[in-house]
Amino acid sequence: MKTLAEQLAVWQTARPSPEWRHPLLMGIVNVTPDSFSDGGQFFTQEAALKQAHTLLAEGADLLDIGAESTRPGFTPVEADEEWHRLEPVLIPLAREGVALSVDTTKASVARRALVAGVQMINDVWGLQADPDMASVVASAGAVVAVMHNREVVDVSLDLWDDWRRFFDRSLKIADRAGIAREAILLDPGIGFGKTVMQNLWAVQNMRRLEAYYGLPILLGASRKSMFGKLLGREVGDRLPATLAVNLYGATQGVCMVRVHDVQAHRDMMDMTALLSVNGILRGEAE
Repeated sequence: MKTLAEQLAVWQTARPSPEWRHPLLMGIVNVTPDSFSDGGQFFTQEAALKQAHTLLAEGADLLDIGAESTRPGFTPVEADEEWHRLEPVLIPLAREGVALSVDTTKASVARRALVAGVQMINDVWGLQADPDMASVVASAGAVVAVMHNREVVDVSLDLWDDWRRFFDRSLKIADRAGIAREAILLDPGIGFGKTVMQNLWAVQNMRRLEAYYGLPILLGASRKSMFGKLLGREVGDRLPATLAVNLYGATQGVCMVRVHDVQAHRDMMDMTALLSVNGILRGEAE
């Protein structure tokens, strides 16, 4: 299996059509008792590893392992407890050569994970929660996803301005620590400190965000609460809406989509790629 850095390099250069690039699929494994989408289902080592192998078999390019819920109102977890949950899942997968990301905001957890063989850190506070996180990532030469976040929802917020303030700060932190630009992805932070309309606007402006910073985009909209608010769907019934948003994101040029349902996304993306290559998305079908 290619390293994550190699996969990103291939993605950047593989352009089967001007309109289409197949996003990398990041499969989600939550080793938590309280995740909003699947809390408790994969809390044991056996269940988590089984889910990880299922997602890989379905076509995941990498896995994102999280041991602390980041849903609204979540209960914080101490670093030692977070690592206690992660270690029995990460170690076997790393030994198998699986491309792994860890979803954490704690530098001490990230350091242990990177030593164990993890290739990417997914930081939902964009290197701004822990002052040591950037140096840990830089020292390991790891890839990092820098996500936009807010503590308080502001209905009058100009999201574009807030994105720029937040990401400018995160990128300064990354630059000072020595993180290579080619190792950074930006995540617009769907569902984090935003109204439903701000979330929709964020999805519509992925290409603008990528163009402004010249950095690839990670889109994480899987099963988010906005689908419940907009469509009245419970968590388990949000796959069609998730597919629609992620396909739209793919047409906006996103590099990676973070998903619970890998097989459905693999089939959708593969089919869309076939249609694009044959000119149908460009209006060239006979």
